[in-house]
Amino acid sequence: MTLPIDPRNDQAEGLRQMFAHTRVRFIPVVSNPHIAFGGVMLERLCTAFAERQATTLVVDAAERAGEAGEMALVDLGQCIERLSDRVSYLAARGLPIRFVDASDSTRGFLQRIAEGAPHCDVVLVHASSPELCRLFSQKRAGAAWSEAPCPIVLAEDHPDSVTHAYAAMKLLANRAGLVVFDLMLGAAPQSPRAERIAIKLASCTEIFFGGVLRSSARIDPAGDAAEAPGEDLRRLVAERLRGERRDRAASSSATNAARRSSVEFS
Repeated sequence: MTLPIDPRNDQAEGLRQMFAHTRVRFIPVVSNPHIAFGGVMLERLCTAFAERQATTLVVDAAERAGEAGEMALVDLGQCIERLSDRVSYLAARGLPIRFVDASDSTRGFLQRIAEGAPHCDVVLVHASSPELCRLFSQKRAGAAWSEAPCPIVLAEDHPDSVTHAYAAMKLLANRAGLVVFDLMLGAAPQSPRAERIAIKLASCTEIFFGGVLRSSARIDPAGDAAEAPGEDLRRLVAERLRGERRDRAASSSATNAARRSSVEFS
């Protein structure tokens, strides 16, 4: 007797096979409606990847992004705008949810992106934390990721943006099992708060839900997006291109800690 195949597991297996043979790296970037220079941070990130000869696609599904074009569900590749030799852009607000399945996963959207942008080395998926949970969750049956992706969190040096960034990290840890993060902090070079913000955010992340803030990079909102990136941003990008195998043990350990601390602090 042949048992029917669970379509969710069948889709996950297809994703595993596809991602196993492609060079593209999907990187979740957590949007933050309380920052004024999110576009600048994305530009700086693209510049840093381009410096290392990587071709980047920004999939912008954030709250303030443009809506997806009418052809996106038919031929997504036709909706991708080429901004330069190394950078492309896809306005995608409202698009991921169009690919939701019965398990509340939208991973099918990532498969469509990989098919529509085969020339890209890196795909930055800029979206809210709930949207990223649907796209990258490690907790659903048949999860397609052999290694948990590490989201990049955006914030600026004022309380509302930092509070939102922390809440987003906690949601991603508890709902999606994503517990290792990097921070891009928009702050002027002379900001007296920037260093303290990164230290405090790392401390709260570890104490209250067992997460890890792996690294942080400061971005000057008034800087030129085309100028050479700072050393902290270079290190963040280099780590992404080397791969994230070393985070597997940290992610597993932090996940266990998150399960314990969710009882204590939730």
